[in-house]
Amino acid sequence: MEYEKPEGNIVEIFLNRTLLDGELVIPVGAQGIVVFAHGSGSSLASPRNKFVSHMLHKYHLATLMFNLLTTEEGRDSVNRFNIELLTHRLVDTTCWLIDTLKDHPLPIGYFGASTGAAAALRASVILKDKVRTVVSRGGRPDLAGNDLSSVTCPTLLIVGGNDKEVLGLNEQAMQQLSGVKQLVVIPGAYHLFEEGQELFDVAKVAAVWFSEYLKETPKQLAL
Repeated sequence: MEYEKPEGNIVEIFLNRTLLDGELVIPVGAQGIVVFAHGSGSSLASPRNKFVSHMLHKYHLATLMFNLLTTEEGRDSVNRFNIELLTHRLVDTTCWLIDTLKDHPLPIGYFGASTGAAAALRASVILKDKVRTVVSRGGRPDLAGNDLSSVTCPTLLIVGGNDKEVLGLNEQAMQQLSGVKQLVVIPGAYHLFEEGQELFDVAKVAAVWFSEYLKETPKQLAL
């Protein structure tokens, strides 16, 4: 696969009185864009998110990484589990992105980690067909609550095989999701997915999924 590393653009996302920092990367020939939603709010500082984003670029997918929380908000751990706040931030940022790309629109998908996965699922319900698909890495989809049964976009849940508690929560969430769904377990991996083969497997599975479901005619994917 031919690949030339694309340049990233630092962006400032103005949402009412809140300013969020982000990085927008659009490779040549991008067929879709993946918005990262990190539960701690610090998506830009996550080496795992950066690793995954690089893989997505190789698959000709654009990415938007941004901090769901301001620096001050991030100091309060309670905000990291404020799914209502995280969801509205993600919805507002997605609307900002749609407006930013109005001259060259791209199909949108979410990549959520930890509590960010719950926010991504809830945001997909609010935005409906504006969000094509959601991928969760070590996420807490259970925190999306009753909205789980209303998720209609294809959803991929990626969990470490040794992350027993989160795996159980994801298995329960799978039963509530009503649309196209799949659970992929990475053998031997724990919650954080150590850099190396484990993280590579996560990035590859996510890239293949996004590449499929951000096309115009998505179909069930066997991984």
